[in-house]
Formats: sequence, C-alpha cells, structure tokens
Amino acid sequence: MRELVFALEYEPGCNRVADTLADHPDARIRSLSLHATAESLWRVDHAVGDATALADIEDTFLTADYYADCLAADDCGATQTTRVLDHTNDTLILYSYWERTSDCASVPHIALEHLGDGVLFETRHEGRHYTWRLIHSGEGDVGAFFDDLETAVGECARMEMLRTAETESPGGEPSDGGSELSPEQDAALRAAVEHGYYESPRAVDVGELADHLDVPRSTLTYRLRRAEQQLAKRYVADERLPERPSSAL
Repeated sequence: MRELVFALEYEPGCNRVADTLADHPDARIRSLSLHATAESLWRVDHAVGDATALADIEDTFLTADYYADCLAADDCGATQTTRVLDHTNDTLILYSYWERTSDCASVPHIALEHLGDGVLFETRHEGRHYTWRLIHSGEGDVGAFFDDLETAVGECARMEMLRTAETESPGGEPSDGGSELSPEQDAALRAAVEHGYYESPRAVDVGELADHLDVPRSTLTYRLRRAEQQLAKRYVADERLPERPSSAL
C-alpha cells in the first residue's frame, strides 16, 4: 500500500470553505468519513472552533453555490445536500452528499480514475490549506493523477507535495521516507532557526519571517506547524525503539 499526502492552498475567492476558515485561524475541519463512486461523493466532517466560527462554517456549507470539494471554476450544475448532524458550542458535524455532473472534478474522482477502486481518503482543512492523505494499492498512475489534479485546480490553488511513501508495516514501524519533511517545510524550518524564530525571546515573529521569505503568513504558519508535528512524532518514535545490544568483545 502507498500513501500520498499533499495540500492545496486556495487563493482568496476560489473556495468558500477556505475563505471562511481564513477568517477564523483557530478553526479546523477534518473528515470522519469520505467515500466516492464515479457518480457521487458523500462524507462526514468534524469542525471545531468557537461559536462564531462554527456558525460561519455551517452557513458556508449550507448556502454555497456548489459543493466545496468540486474543483470546477464555476457552478457545475451538480446536486448537493448537506445536513447538520450535531452542533454544540465547540463542535459541528456535517453530512454532505454530492451528485456530480460531467463538468465536475474532485480529488476523489480524479484518484478513482487513475489510482483505481479502494482508495482511502483523509482530509484536514485549516485556513486556506486543504490537506489530503490518500492510501491506495500502489497500482495506477500517480503521475497522471497529479497532472490531472493540477489541471483541474488551475490558478485557484497551489499544490504542495508533503509525503509519498509506503504505509506503515504490520509491526507499526514507518517505512523509510515516511517522515521526511517536504522541501517547503524544510526551507521554512531552516529559515526559522537561522533568523531566531525559536530563540527566547524571539528575534523575529512569524509575520516578519513570512515577509522575509515572501510567503503569506498563513502559509508559513502551516508549514512550520506541519514540520514541528513531523519532528515531534519522529522524536517520540525514536524513543520507543529498543536499544541495540552492544556487540560482544
């Protein structure tokens, strides 16, 4: 089995969910379940944030002109239904069903075309960053998948590859390359160290560092957070590895 992890960074005005989350930096949405056939897609999403953020997220899902996962630049004429399954002060759970048309495109449907049936999808949406994790059989044409995805996204979003590797082995140990930082994450982390972002007190804040790197503040924050997450997981995993016995003299 193979794992693909990548992120779409949406430009303003291209995705209403991304625009809403950009207005609420502490809110996020993750998929609890996501399934697709050639003609349809249905999913359950879990959103967290303050009361105002969740109200805005609910309104976005219920009133969007067309389904948020559709990559079409204009209204594609698809039929979509969204229902609120639960809404508390800090949690929102949404069910969405989408029947696509010939003008529709989405990550799951492009994956089904090039990677085959049985693909597993996991998503996380923070700000303008929409991270996808795909688990597939290893068959199919990954290059064609990304070529078609890039064409479908067009100028609405920038695609960033985060990881491609074998999935975890039965023993639970990640295979080689599964915890590598993407080039963008590596560059962000190195710049943060070099410019004193991790000093105490900090020599630069995230806004100043973003200006220096000529990237949006939200983009830099996202890359640093993901890099820190990878390094923390790697550190803990290394701690769990049994010590090798010393060779006998």
